Amino acid sequence: MRNSPGAGVNMVRQGPDWMPEWMVPFAETIDRAKKYVVSSTLVRVDWNAELLRGDLGTIVRQLKAQPGEGLLVSGVTLPVALADLGLIDEYEFVVQPTVAGRGPTVLGGLRERLELELVERHDVPSGTVALRYRPSRSPAWGAAAL
Repeated sequence: MRNSPGAGVNMVRQGPDWMPEWMVPFAETIDRAKKYVVSSTLVRVDWNAELLRGDLGTIVRQLKAQPGEGLLVSGVTLPVALADLGLIDEYEFVVQPTVAGRGPTVLGGLRERLELELVERHDVPSGTVALRYRPSRSPAWGAAAL
């Protein structure tokens, strides 16, 4: 639990019963963050999110032009579409010392080979490695619809 001043009284804030105390600051941060959902099938979204539809390249360029610290992307198909459009400025991979043996591959289905330059590496005693890369060249620009 964290103590937080409010109206002259110390109020105790905590997450749901199932959430460990150390996760509360992250949960509060992600809850407040603006979220964008890319979908061609959803009609509405919630949880402080905006549904994006239309030309993916145009929409993402507009979002990138807005002030702020950048956009974080996750998923299986969206990162591939953005990489094919040359719209990813940095790639962050966290490699865990576990092999699943199944499931989707990272950026599987790219139209072109993507050359990356290592920017930063962080090794964790557990064997996990965090890697940050920048593209050394951009793929051809194309169009993708949402």
